[in-house]
Amino acid sequence: MTRSFGVVGDGLFERAHANPLLTPERWPYRINAVMNAAATLVGDETVLLCRVEDRRGISHLTVARSADGISNWVVEPAPLMAPSEERPEEWWGVEDPRVTRVDELDAWMIAYTAFGPQGPAVSLALTRDFLSVERLGVVCPPDDKNASLLPRRVDGNFVLFHRPVSTTGGRADVWVSRSPDLRSWTAPEPVFGARAGGWWDSARIGVGPPPLETPHGWLVVYHGVRQTVAGALYRVGLALLDLDDPATVLKRCDEWVLGPREEYELVGDVPGVVFPCGMIHRPESGELRLYYGAADTCIGMASGRLDEVLAYVLEHG
Repeated sequence: MTRSFGVVGDGLFERAHANPLLTPERWPYRINAVMNAAATLVGDETVLLCRVEDRRGISHLTVARSADGISNWVVEPAPLMAPSEERPEEWWGVEDPRVTRVDELDAWMIAYTAFGPQGPAVSLALTRDFLSVERLGVVCPPDDKNASLLPRRVDGNFVLFHRPVSTTGGRADVWVSRSPDLRSWTAPEPVFGARAGGWWDSARIGVGPPPLETPHGWLVVYHGVRQTVAGALYRVGLALLDLDDPATVLKRCDEWVLGPREEYELVGDVPGVVFPCGMIHRPESGELRLYYGAADTCIGMASGRLDEVLAYVLEHG
């Protein structure tokens, strides 16, 4: 039976009872915060690539694994990716990864923010085992971030969503670039933008986990920010893009579907933040799991059913 959509938002996604799943206290070495984790399946195991902030304020990426994706997490004793002295673009941190399984490459691609003296930039890396990585380097120069790669080519090209900041007006919207080889990329094309006025996503937006291919289009989970007198509020929204032209928006929902409500989302280094970077779909059960950073301090998960999420987007987009 399909749930009623009379109550929008938290009716689509239910928080895990074990939340927060990962906190700084669970780490095998001393850190300040853990947040904004990419997610994928390696066999039957859930792998999270977590952004970890150390006591200097510099971020690196560390792997955590779980058999059920909820409990008994095993955190690697050392980072998978830490800022490289040989790469000035990373000197101030590597942040906010998104992981995409690309079958053509028999590998996972990691899109992440490389933060250095020139500002935040989008970099790519490749891994086949989450034990080592091959860095491809910067693909979108500063200021740019929030990059997610589609799992397959579209019309012969790899497709990357990202968020360059306009030098005129400072807008931070979602754009798309294309590449035949993951190294040379086309000029960005606009996809959708922050909405003017008092909307929940009026300050800036960014694509979260890699969009999921469905018969109706690419399902996009994105974060939207509203600036308030008490600070920024980060919430989660949904959109649907055309399968053959991902720069074309078919549907975009007016209301957010997940926002800060619980104490671990409201209290932390940055209060009022729900920031999704990882999503796992289990076709055998239809479950959709959304892994998100909470208050820039810990990691939570909320789950729903793909058929219900799609039905909501098609009806309310």
